[in-house]
Amino acid sequence: MSARLMARWSVTHGLIRLALNRSARQGNLDARLMVDPACQADPFPHYERLRERYPLAKGGMSWASVHHDVCTEVLRSDDFGVVRPDQELPASARAVLKVIGTRTSAGVIDPPSMLAVDPPDHTRYRKLVSRVFTARAVAALRERTAVVADELLDQLAGGERGEPVDLVAGYASLLPVTVISEILGVPVSMRDQFLHWGDGAAASLDLGLPWSRFQRSEADLDALHEWFLGHFARLRANPGQDILSQLVALVDEDGGRLSEPELSATALLLLGAGFETTVNLIGNGVAQLFAHPDQRAALADDPSLWPNAVEEVLRFDSPVQRTARRAKRDTELHGVPVQAGQVVVTLLGGANRDPRTFERPDRFDIHRANAREHVAFSSGIHYCLGAALAKMEAEVALGRLFERFPQLTPAGPAHRRPTRVLRGYDAMPVLTDARAVAH
Repeated sequence: MSARLMARWSVTHGLIRLALNRSARQGNLDARLMVDPACQADPFPHYERLRERYPLAKGGMSWASVHHDVCTEVLRSDDFGVVRPDQELPASARAVLKVIGTRTSAGVIDPPSMLAVDPPDHTRYRKLVSRVFTARAVAALRERTAVVADELLDQLAGGERGEPVDLVAGYASLLPVTVISEILGVPVSMRDQFLHWGDGAAASLDLGLPWSRFQRSEADLDALHEWFLGHFARLRANPGQDILSQLVALVDEDGGRLSEPELSATALLLLGAGFETTVNLIGNGVAQLFAHPDQRAALADDPSLWPNAVEEVLRFDSPVQRTARRAKRDTELHGVPVQAGQVVVTLLGGANRDPRTFERPDRFDIHRANAREHVAFSSGIHYCLGAALAKMEAEVALGRLFERFPQLTPAGPAHRRPTRVLRGYDAMPVLTDARAVAH
């Protein structure tokens, strides 16, 4: 065990974990959402208790809001900027961190990731990435995504008849990781390794990680960073048709290009945006359709409903439950003063069930006219770069799955991931049924 690594965990997660546990014991609802497994399994009743406070409730270590209008304003306002975890530490902890040093590789919430910087850096990164990660590029991937889906469904159908299969391991995770690997120019042989690294790295989004999960997260982030550095060199020597090859070679109007740390952070962000969110979205969608057979029947009768069904899954059981912003200057939210430096946590999963925006918000309804008004992908300049890709993949994945296996049923309880920011399943046993329809 590295003493330096243990010291970094102590000041970046251990202290926060102690503070959150203390705050939860004192009755703070947002702190409980962060540390209580029961709240993590079903956060929605706790969101409703927070909804009693408008526009802001006292969060675990900040302000918090579950109100759609408040969250949207915070995410879009120039008065608020990104939150860097190291900035939230006490001065003494920051001093210790300065001595022992930070991780050499940046994660998705560390600069220079787009999630961790404000303009003008964010503007430059986003402009460069958007030149290759376009709506047209995503649309062109739909046909390939359908081919990948059918190949994976063939494998599920080829298993032992009548035996349960894990839909997450065999489909919901493999489909997006295959597609994003092709986008990043990653060999198919690396797919399982990327699943492992990505799963560990995803925990880095949470505050107050226990020591064991922190160790794995750090190791997996470092491994991804090292692999990508070598990958960039290979792509420069032998560029492919993939999006990352284009990004490596891209030069902006001023002759600048992304540095190695910037490329690594961007590649990690593309991996997270194109993989982690989609795994959760597909799993959450399957779970809701299992729970609502009438909605499933409507989709079987009219497959044109799939795009809106995916929007409703995003609203009803959001793959990303929270994000936060820091006030750049003294401001106010709906009449409540917010001082410069204070943090507001936008609880996206709660905002997406705001009864002032969504009629009967606790009802899963694939016909919902304003389902796309959700903030599952955030809002404003930090709106998720991979949103279009995630929605396209979910439409294809879910549509193909239920068309191929119309008798698909649960084969036992699904298991939720132990993450707080990301909400999804890491295991979902199902029976595909021997009467699968050939495509």
